[in-house]
Amino acid sequence: MDSIFKISFGKKSRAYFDLTKFRLSITVVFSSCFGYSLYANDLNFVELLIFGFAAFCITASANIINQIKEIELDKLMSRTVNRPLPSGRLSIAEASVFGFIMGILGLSILVFKYNVSAASLALLSLILYGFVYTPLKRVGPIAVAVGALPGAFPPMIGWVAASGHFGLEPGILFAIQFFWQFPHFWAIAWVLDDDYKKAGFKLLPSKGGKDLNSAIQIVIYTLFLLPLCWVPYYLQMTKIDSAVIALLCGILFLAQTLYLMKERSKKAAMGLMFGSFLYLPIVQIAYLMNKF
Repeated sequence: MDSIFKISFGKKSRAYFDLTKFRLSITVVFSSCFGYSLYANDLNFVELLIFGFAAFCITASANIINQIKEIELDKLMSRTVNRPLPSGRLSIAEASVFGFIMGILGLSILVFKYNVSAASLALLSLILYGFVYTPLKRVGPIAVAVGALPGAFPPMIGWVAASGHFGLEPGILFAIQFFWQFPHFWAIAWVLDDDYKKAGFKLLPSKGGKDLNSAIQIVIYTLFLLPLCWVPYYLQMTKIDSAVIALLCGILFLAQTLYLMKERSKKAAMGLMFGSFLYLPIVQIAYLMNKF
C-alpha cells in the first residue's frame, strides 16, 4: 500500500511539474533576473533568488492558464498530446487550483517584497498571455504581436522590481526582447507548422504559410535588433564591449534569417530557431558582464 502511494504521489508530482512548463519558465526567469541584476549595483543573491521564485510562480501560472484553455487543442497535436491535462494525468480542477496558488503567491511576493509597479506589470503580462494571446492563436499572426508583449515584459519587470520606477532603461530592455520575439516565434511556427495546422493555429506572418513573404517579414523584424543593441550603451547601462558583442550576435542572427529566406526549408527554420535560443541569453549575459 505504501509503495502504491509513493508511485501515485510521484506521478502526481511529476504531472504538476510538467504543468509548469519548467524549461520555458526558467528561460523567462533568467530574462527577469537579468533585468533585475542589470540595475542592481550591490546585488543581493537572496533577494535575487526570491525575485526569481516569484517570476517562476507567475510564469507557471500563465502557462497553466494557457494549457487549461487549450486542452482540447492539445489533444490534436503530437507535441502536446502527452501534457498533463490532455493525457488525463491532472484534472482541470487540479490545474486551476495549482495555477491560482502559483499566481497569487508570485504576485504577493512582488507586491510585499518589491513594489506594486513590478507586480502590476507581471499581472498584465499574465492576463495578456493567458487570456488574450492564447485564443488569438487560431485567429491569425496578430497573435504573435500580442504574445510578444508579455514575452518581452520579463527584463522590464526585473528592472522595475529592483529600481521601483519605469524609464528609458527598462523600455529598451523591453524593445530588444519584443523584436527578438518575432523571428523566434516564427521560426518555431515554421518548424511546427504541420502540427499547428491540426489545431487550427495560424501563426506564420503570411497567408501562404512557409513562403517567401513570411521569410522576408522574419528578416525585417530581425533587422530592428541591430540598431537597438547599441541603445543600452548610449543610455550608459553597459559599456561598448557588450554592444559590439550584441551587434555581432545580431549579424549572425540576421544571416540565419537570410538563409531561411533563400532556402525556405524546415532545416533552415530549425537553425534559426536554435539561433534564437542562443541569441538572447548571450546578449543579456554580455550586457550584464559589461555593465557600468
